[in-house]
Amino acid sequence: MVRATARHLLVSSREHCESLKSQIESGADFADIARQHSSCPSGSQGGELGAFGPGMMVREFDEVVFSAPLNVVQGPVKTQFGYHLLEVTSRC
Repeated sequence: MVRATARHLLVSSREHCESLKSQIESGADFADIARQHSSCPSGSQGGELGAFGPGMMVREFDEVVFSAPLNVVQGPVKTQFGYHLLEVTSRC
């Protein structure tokens, strides 16, 4: 089974998510931004989610994680929880 590792951050609005993505694309550290802004408990670990397989996350998240290029910030991705930025760090 394919497994991936990823990190993400979660905020409540698309606008906030887009603003954070711009900061990261301009050189801000993803982990620092996640620690400062993410409402997900993983934010305290810089957004690290560890390893997981297909179907372990919500559908919208899975679709991106198992198709996006590695180490490229994706999003905003809207789920029932809010708006995510995510970065796939490995897939095997």
